[in-house]
Amino acid sequence: MPVDFQLGDIVRLRKVHPCGSYEWEVVRLGADIGIRCLGCRRRVLLERRELERRLKTFVRRAEPPGDVGVSA
Repeated sequence: MPVDFQLGDIVRLRKVHPCGSYEWEVVRLGADIGIRCLGCRRRVLLERRELERRLKTFVRRAEPPGDVGVSA
C-alpha cells in the first residue's frame, strides 16, 4: 500500500545526507516527490517508490487538507 505523503511532512531517511542531516521536508508531490534537506537546504527529486523504500519514519506530519471555508 502506498505511503500517503503531504506537502510539509518532515521525514527521516535511512541514510545520512553528506551534510550530516537525516531529516527532509516534502516540497513537491506527484509521480516524483521533491524533498529538501533540513541541514543544507539541498533539493532532490525521487520517484515515489524510491522514497518509500528509503523512508525510516515521519518526524512530523503536515495538516491534512480539510474543508476550508465550511462552518459548522
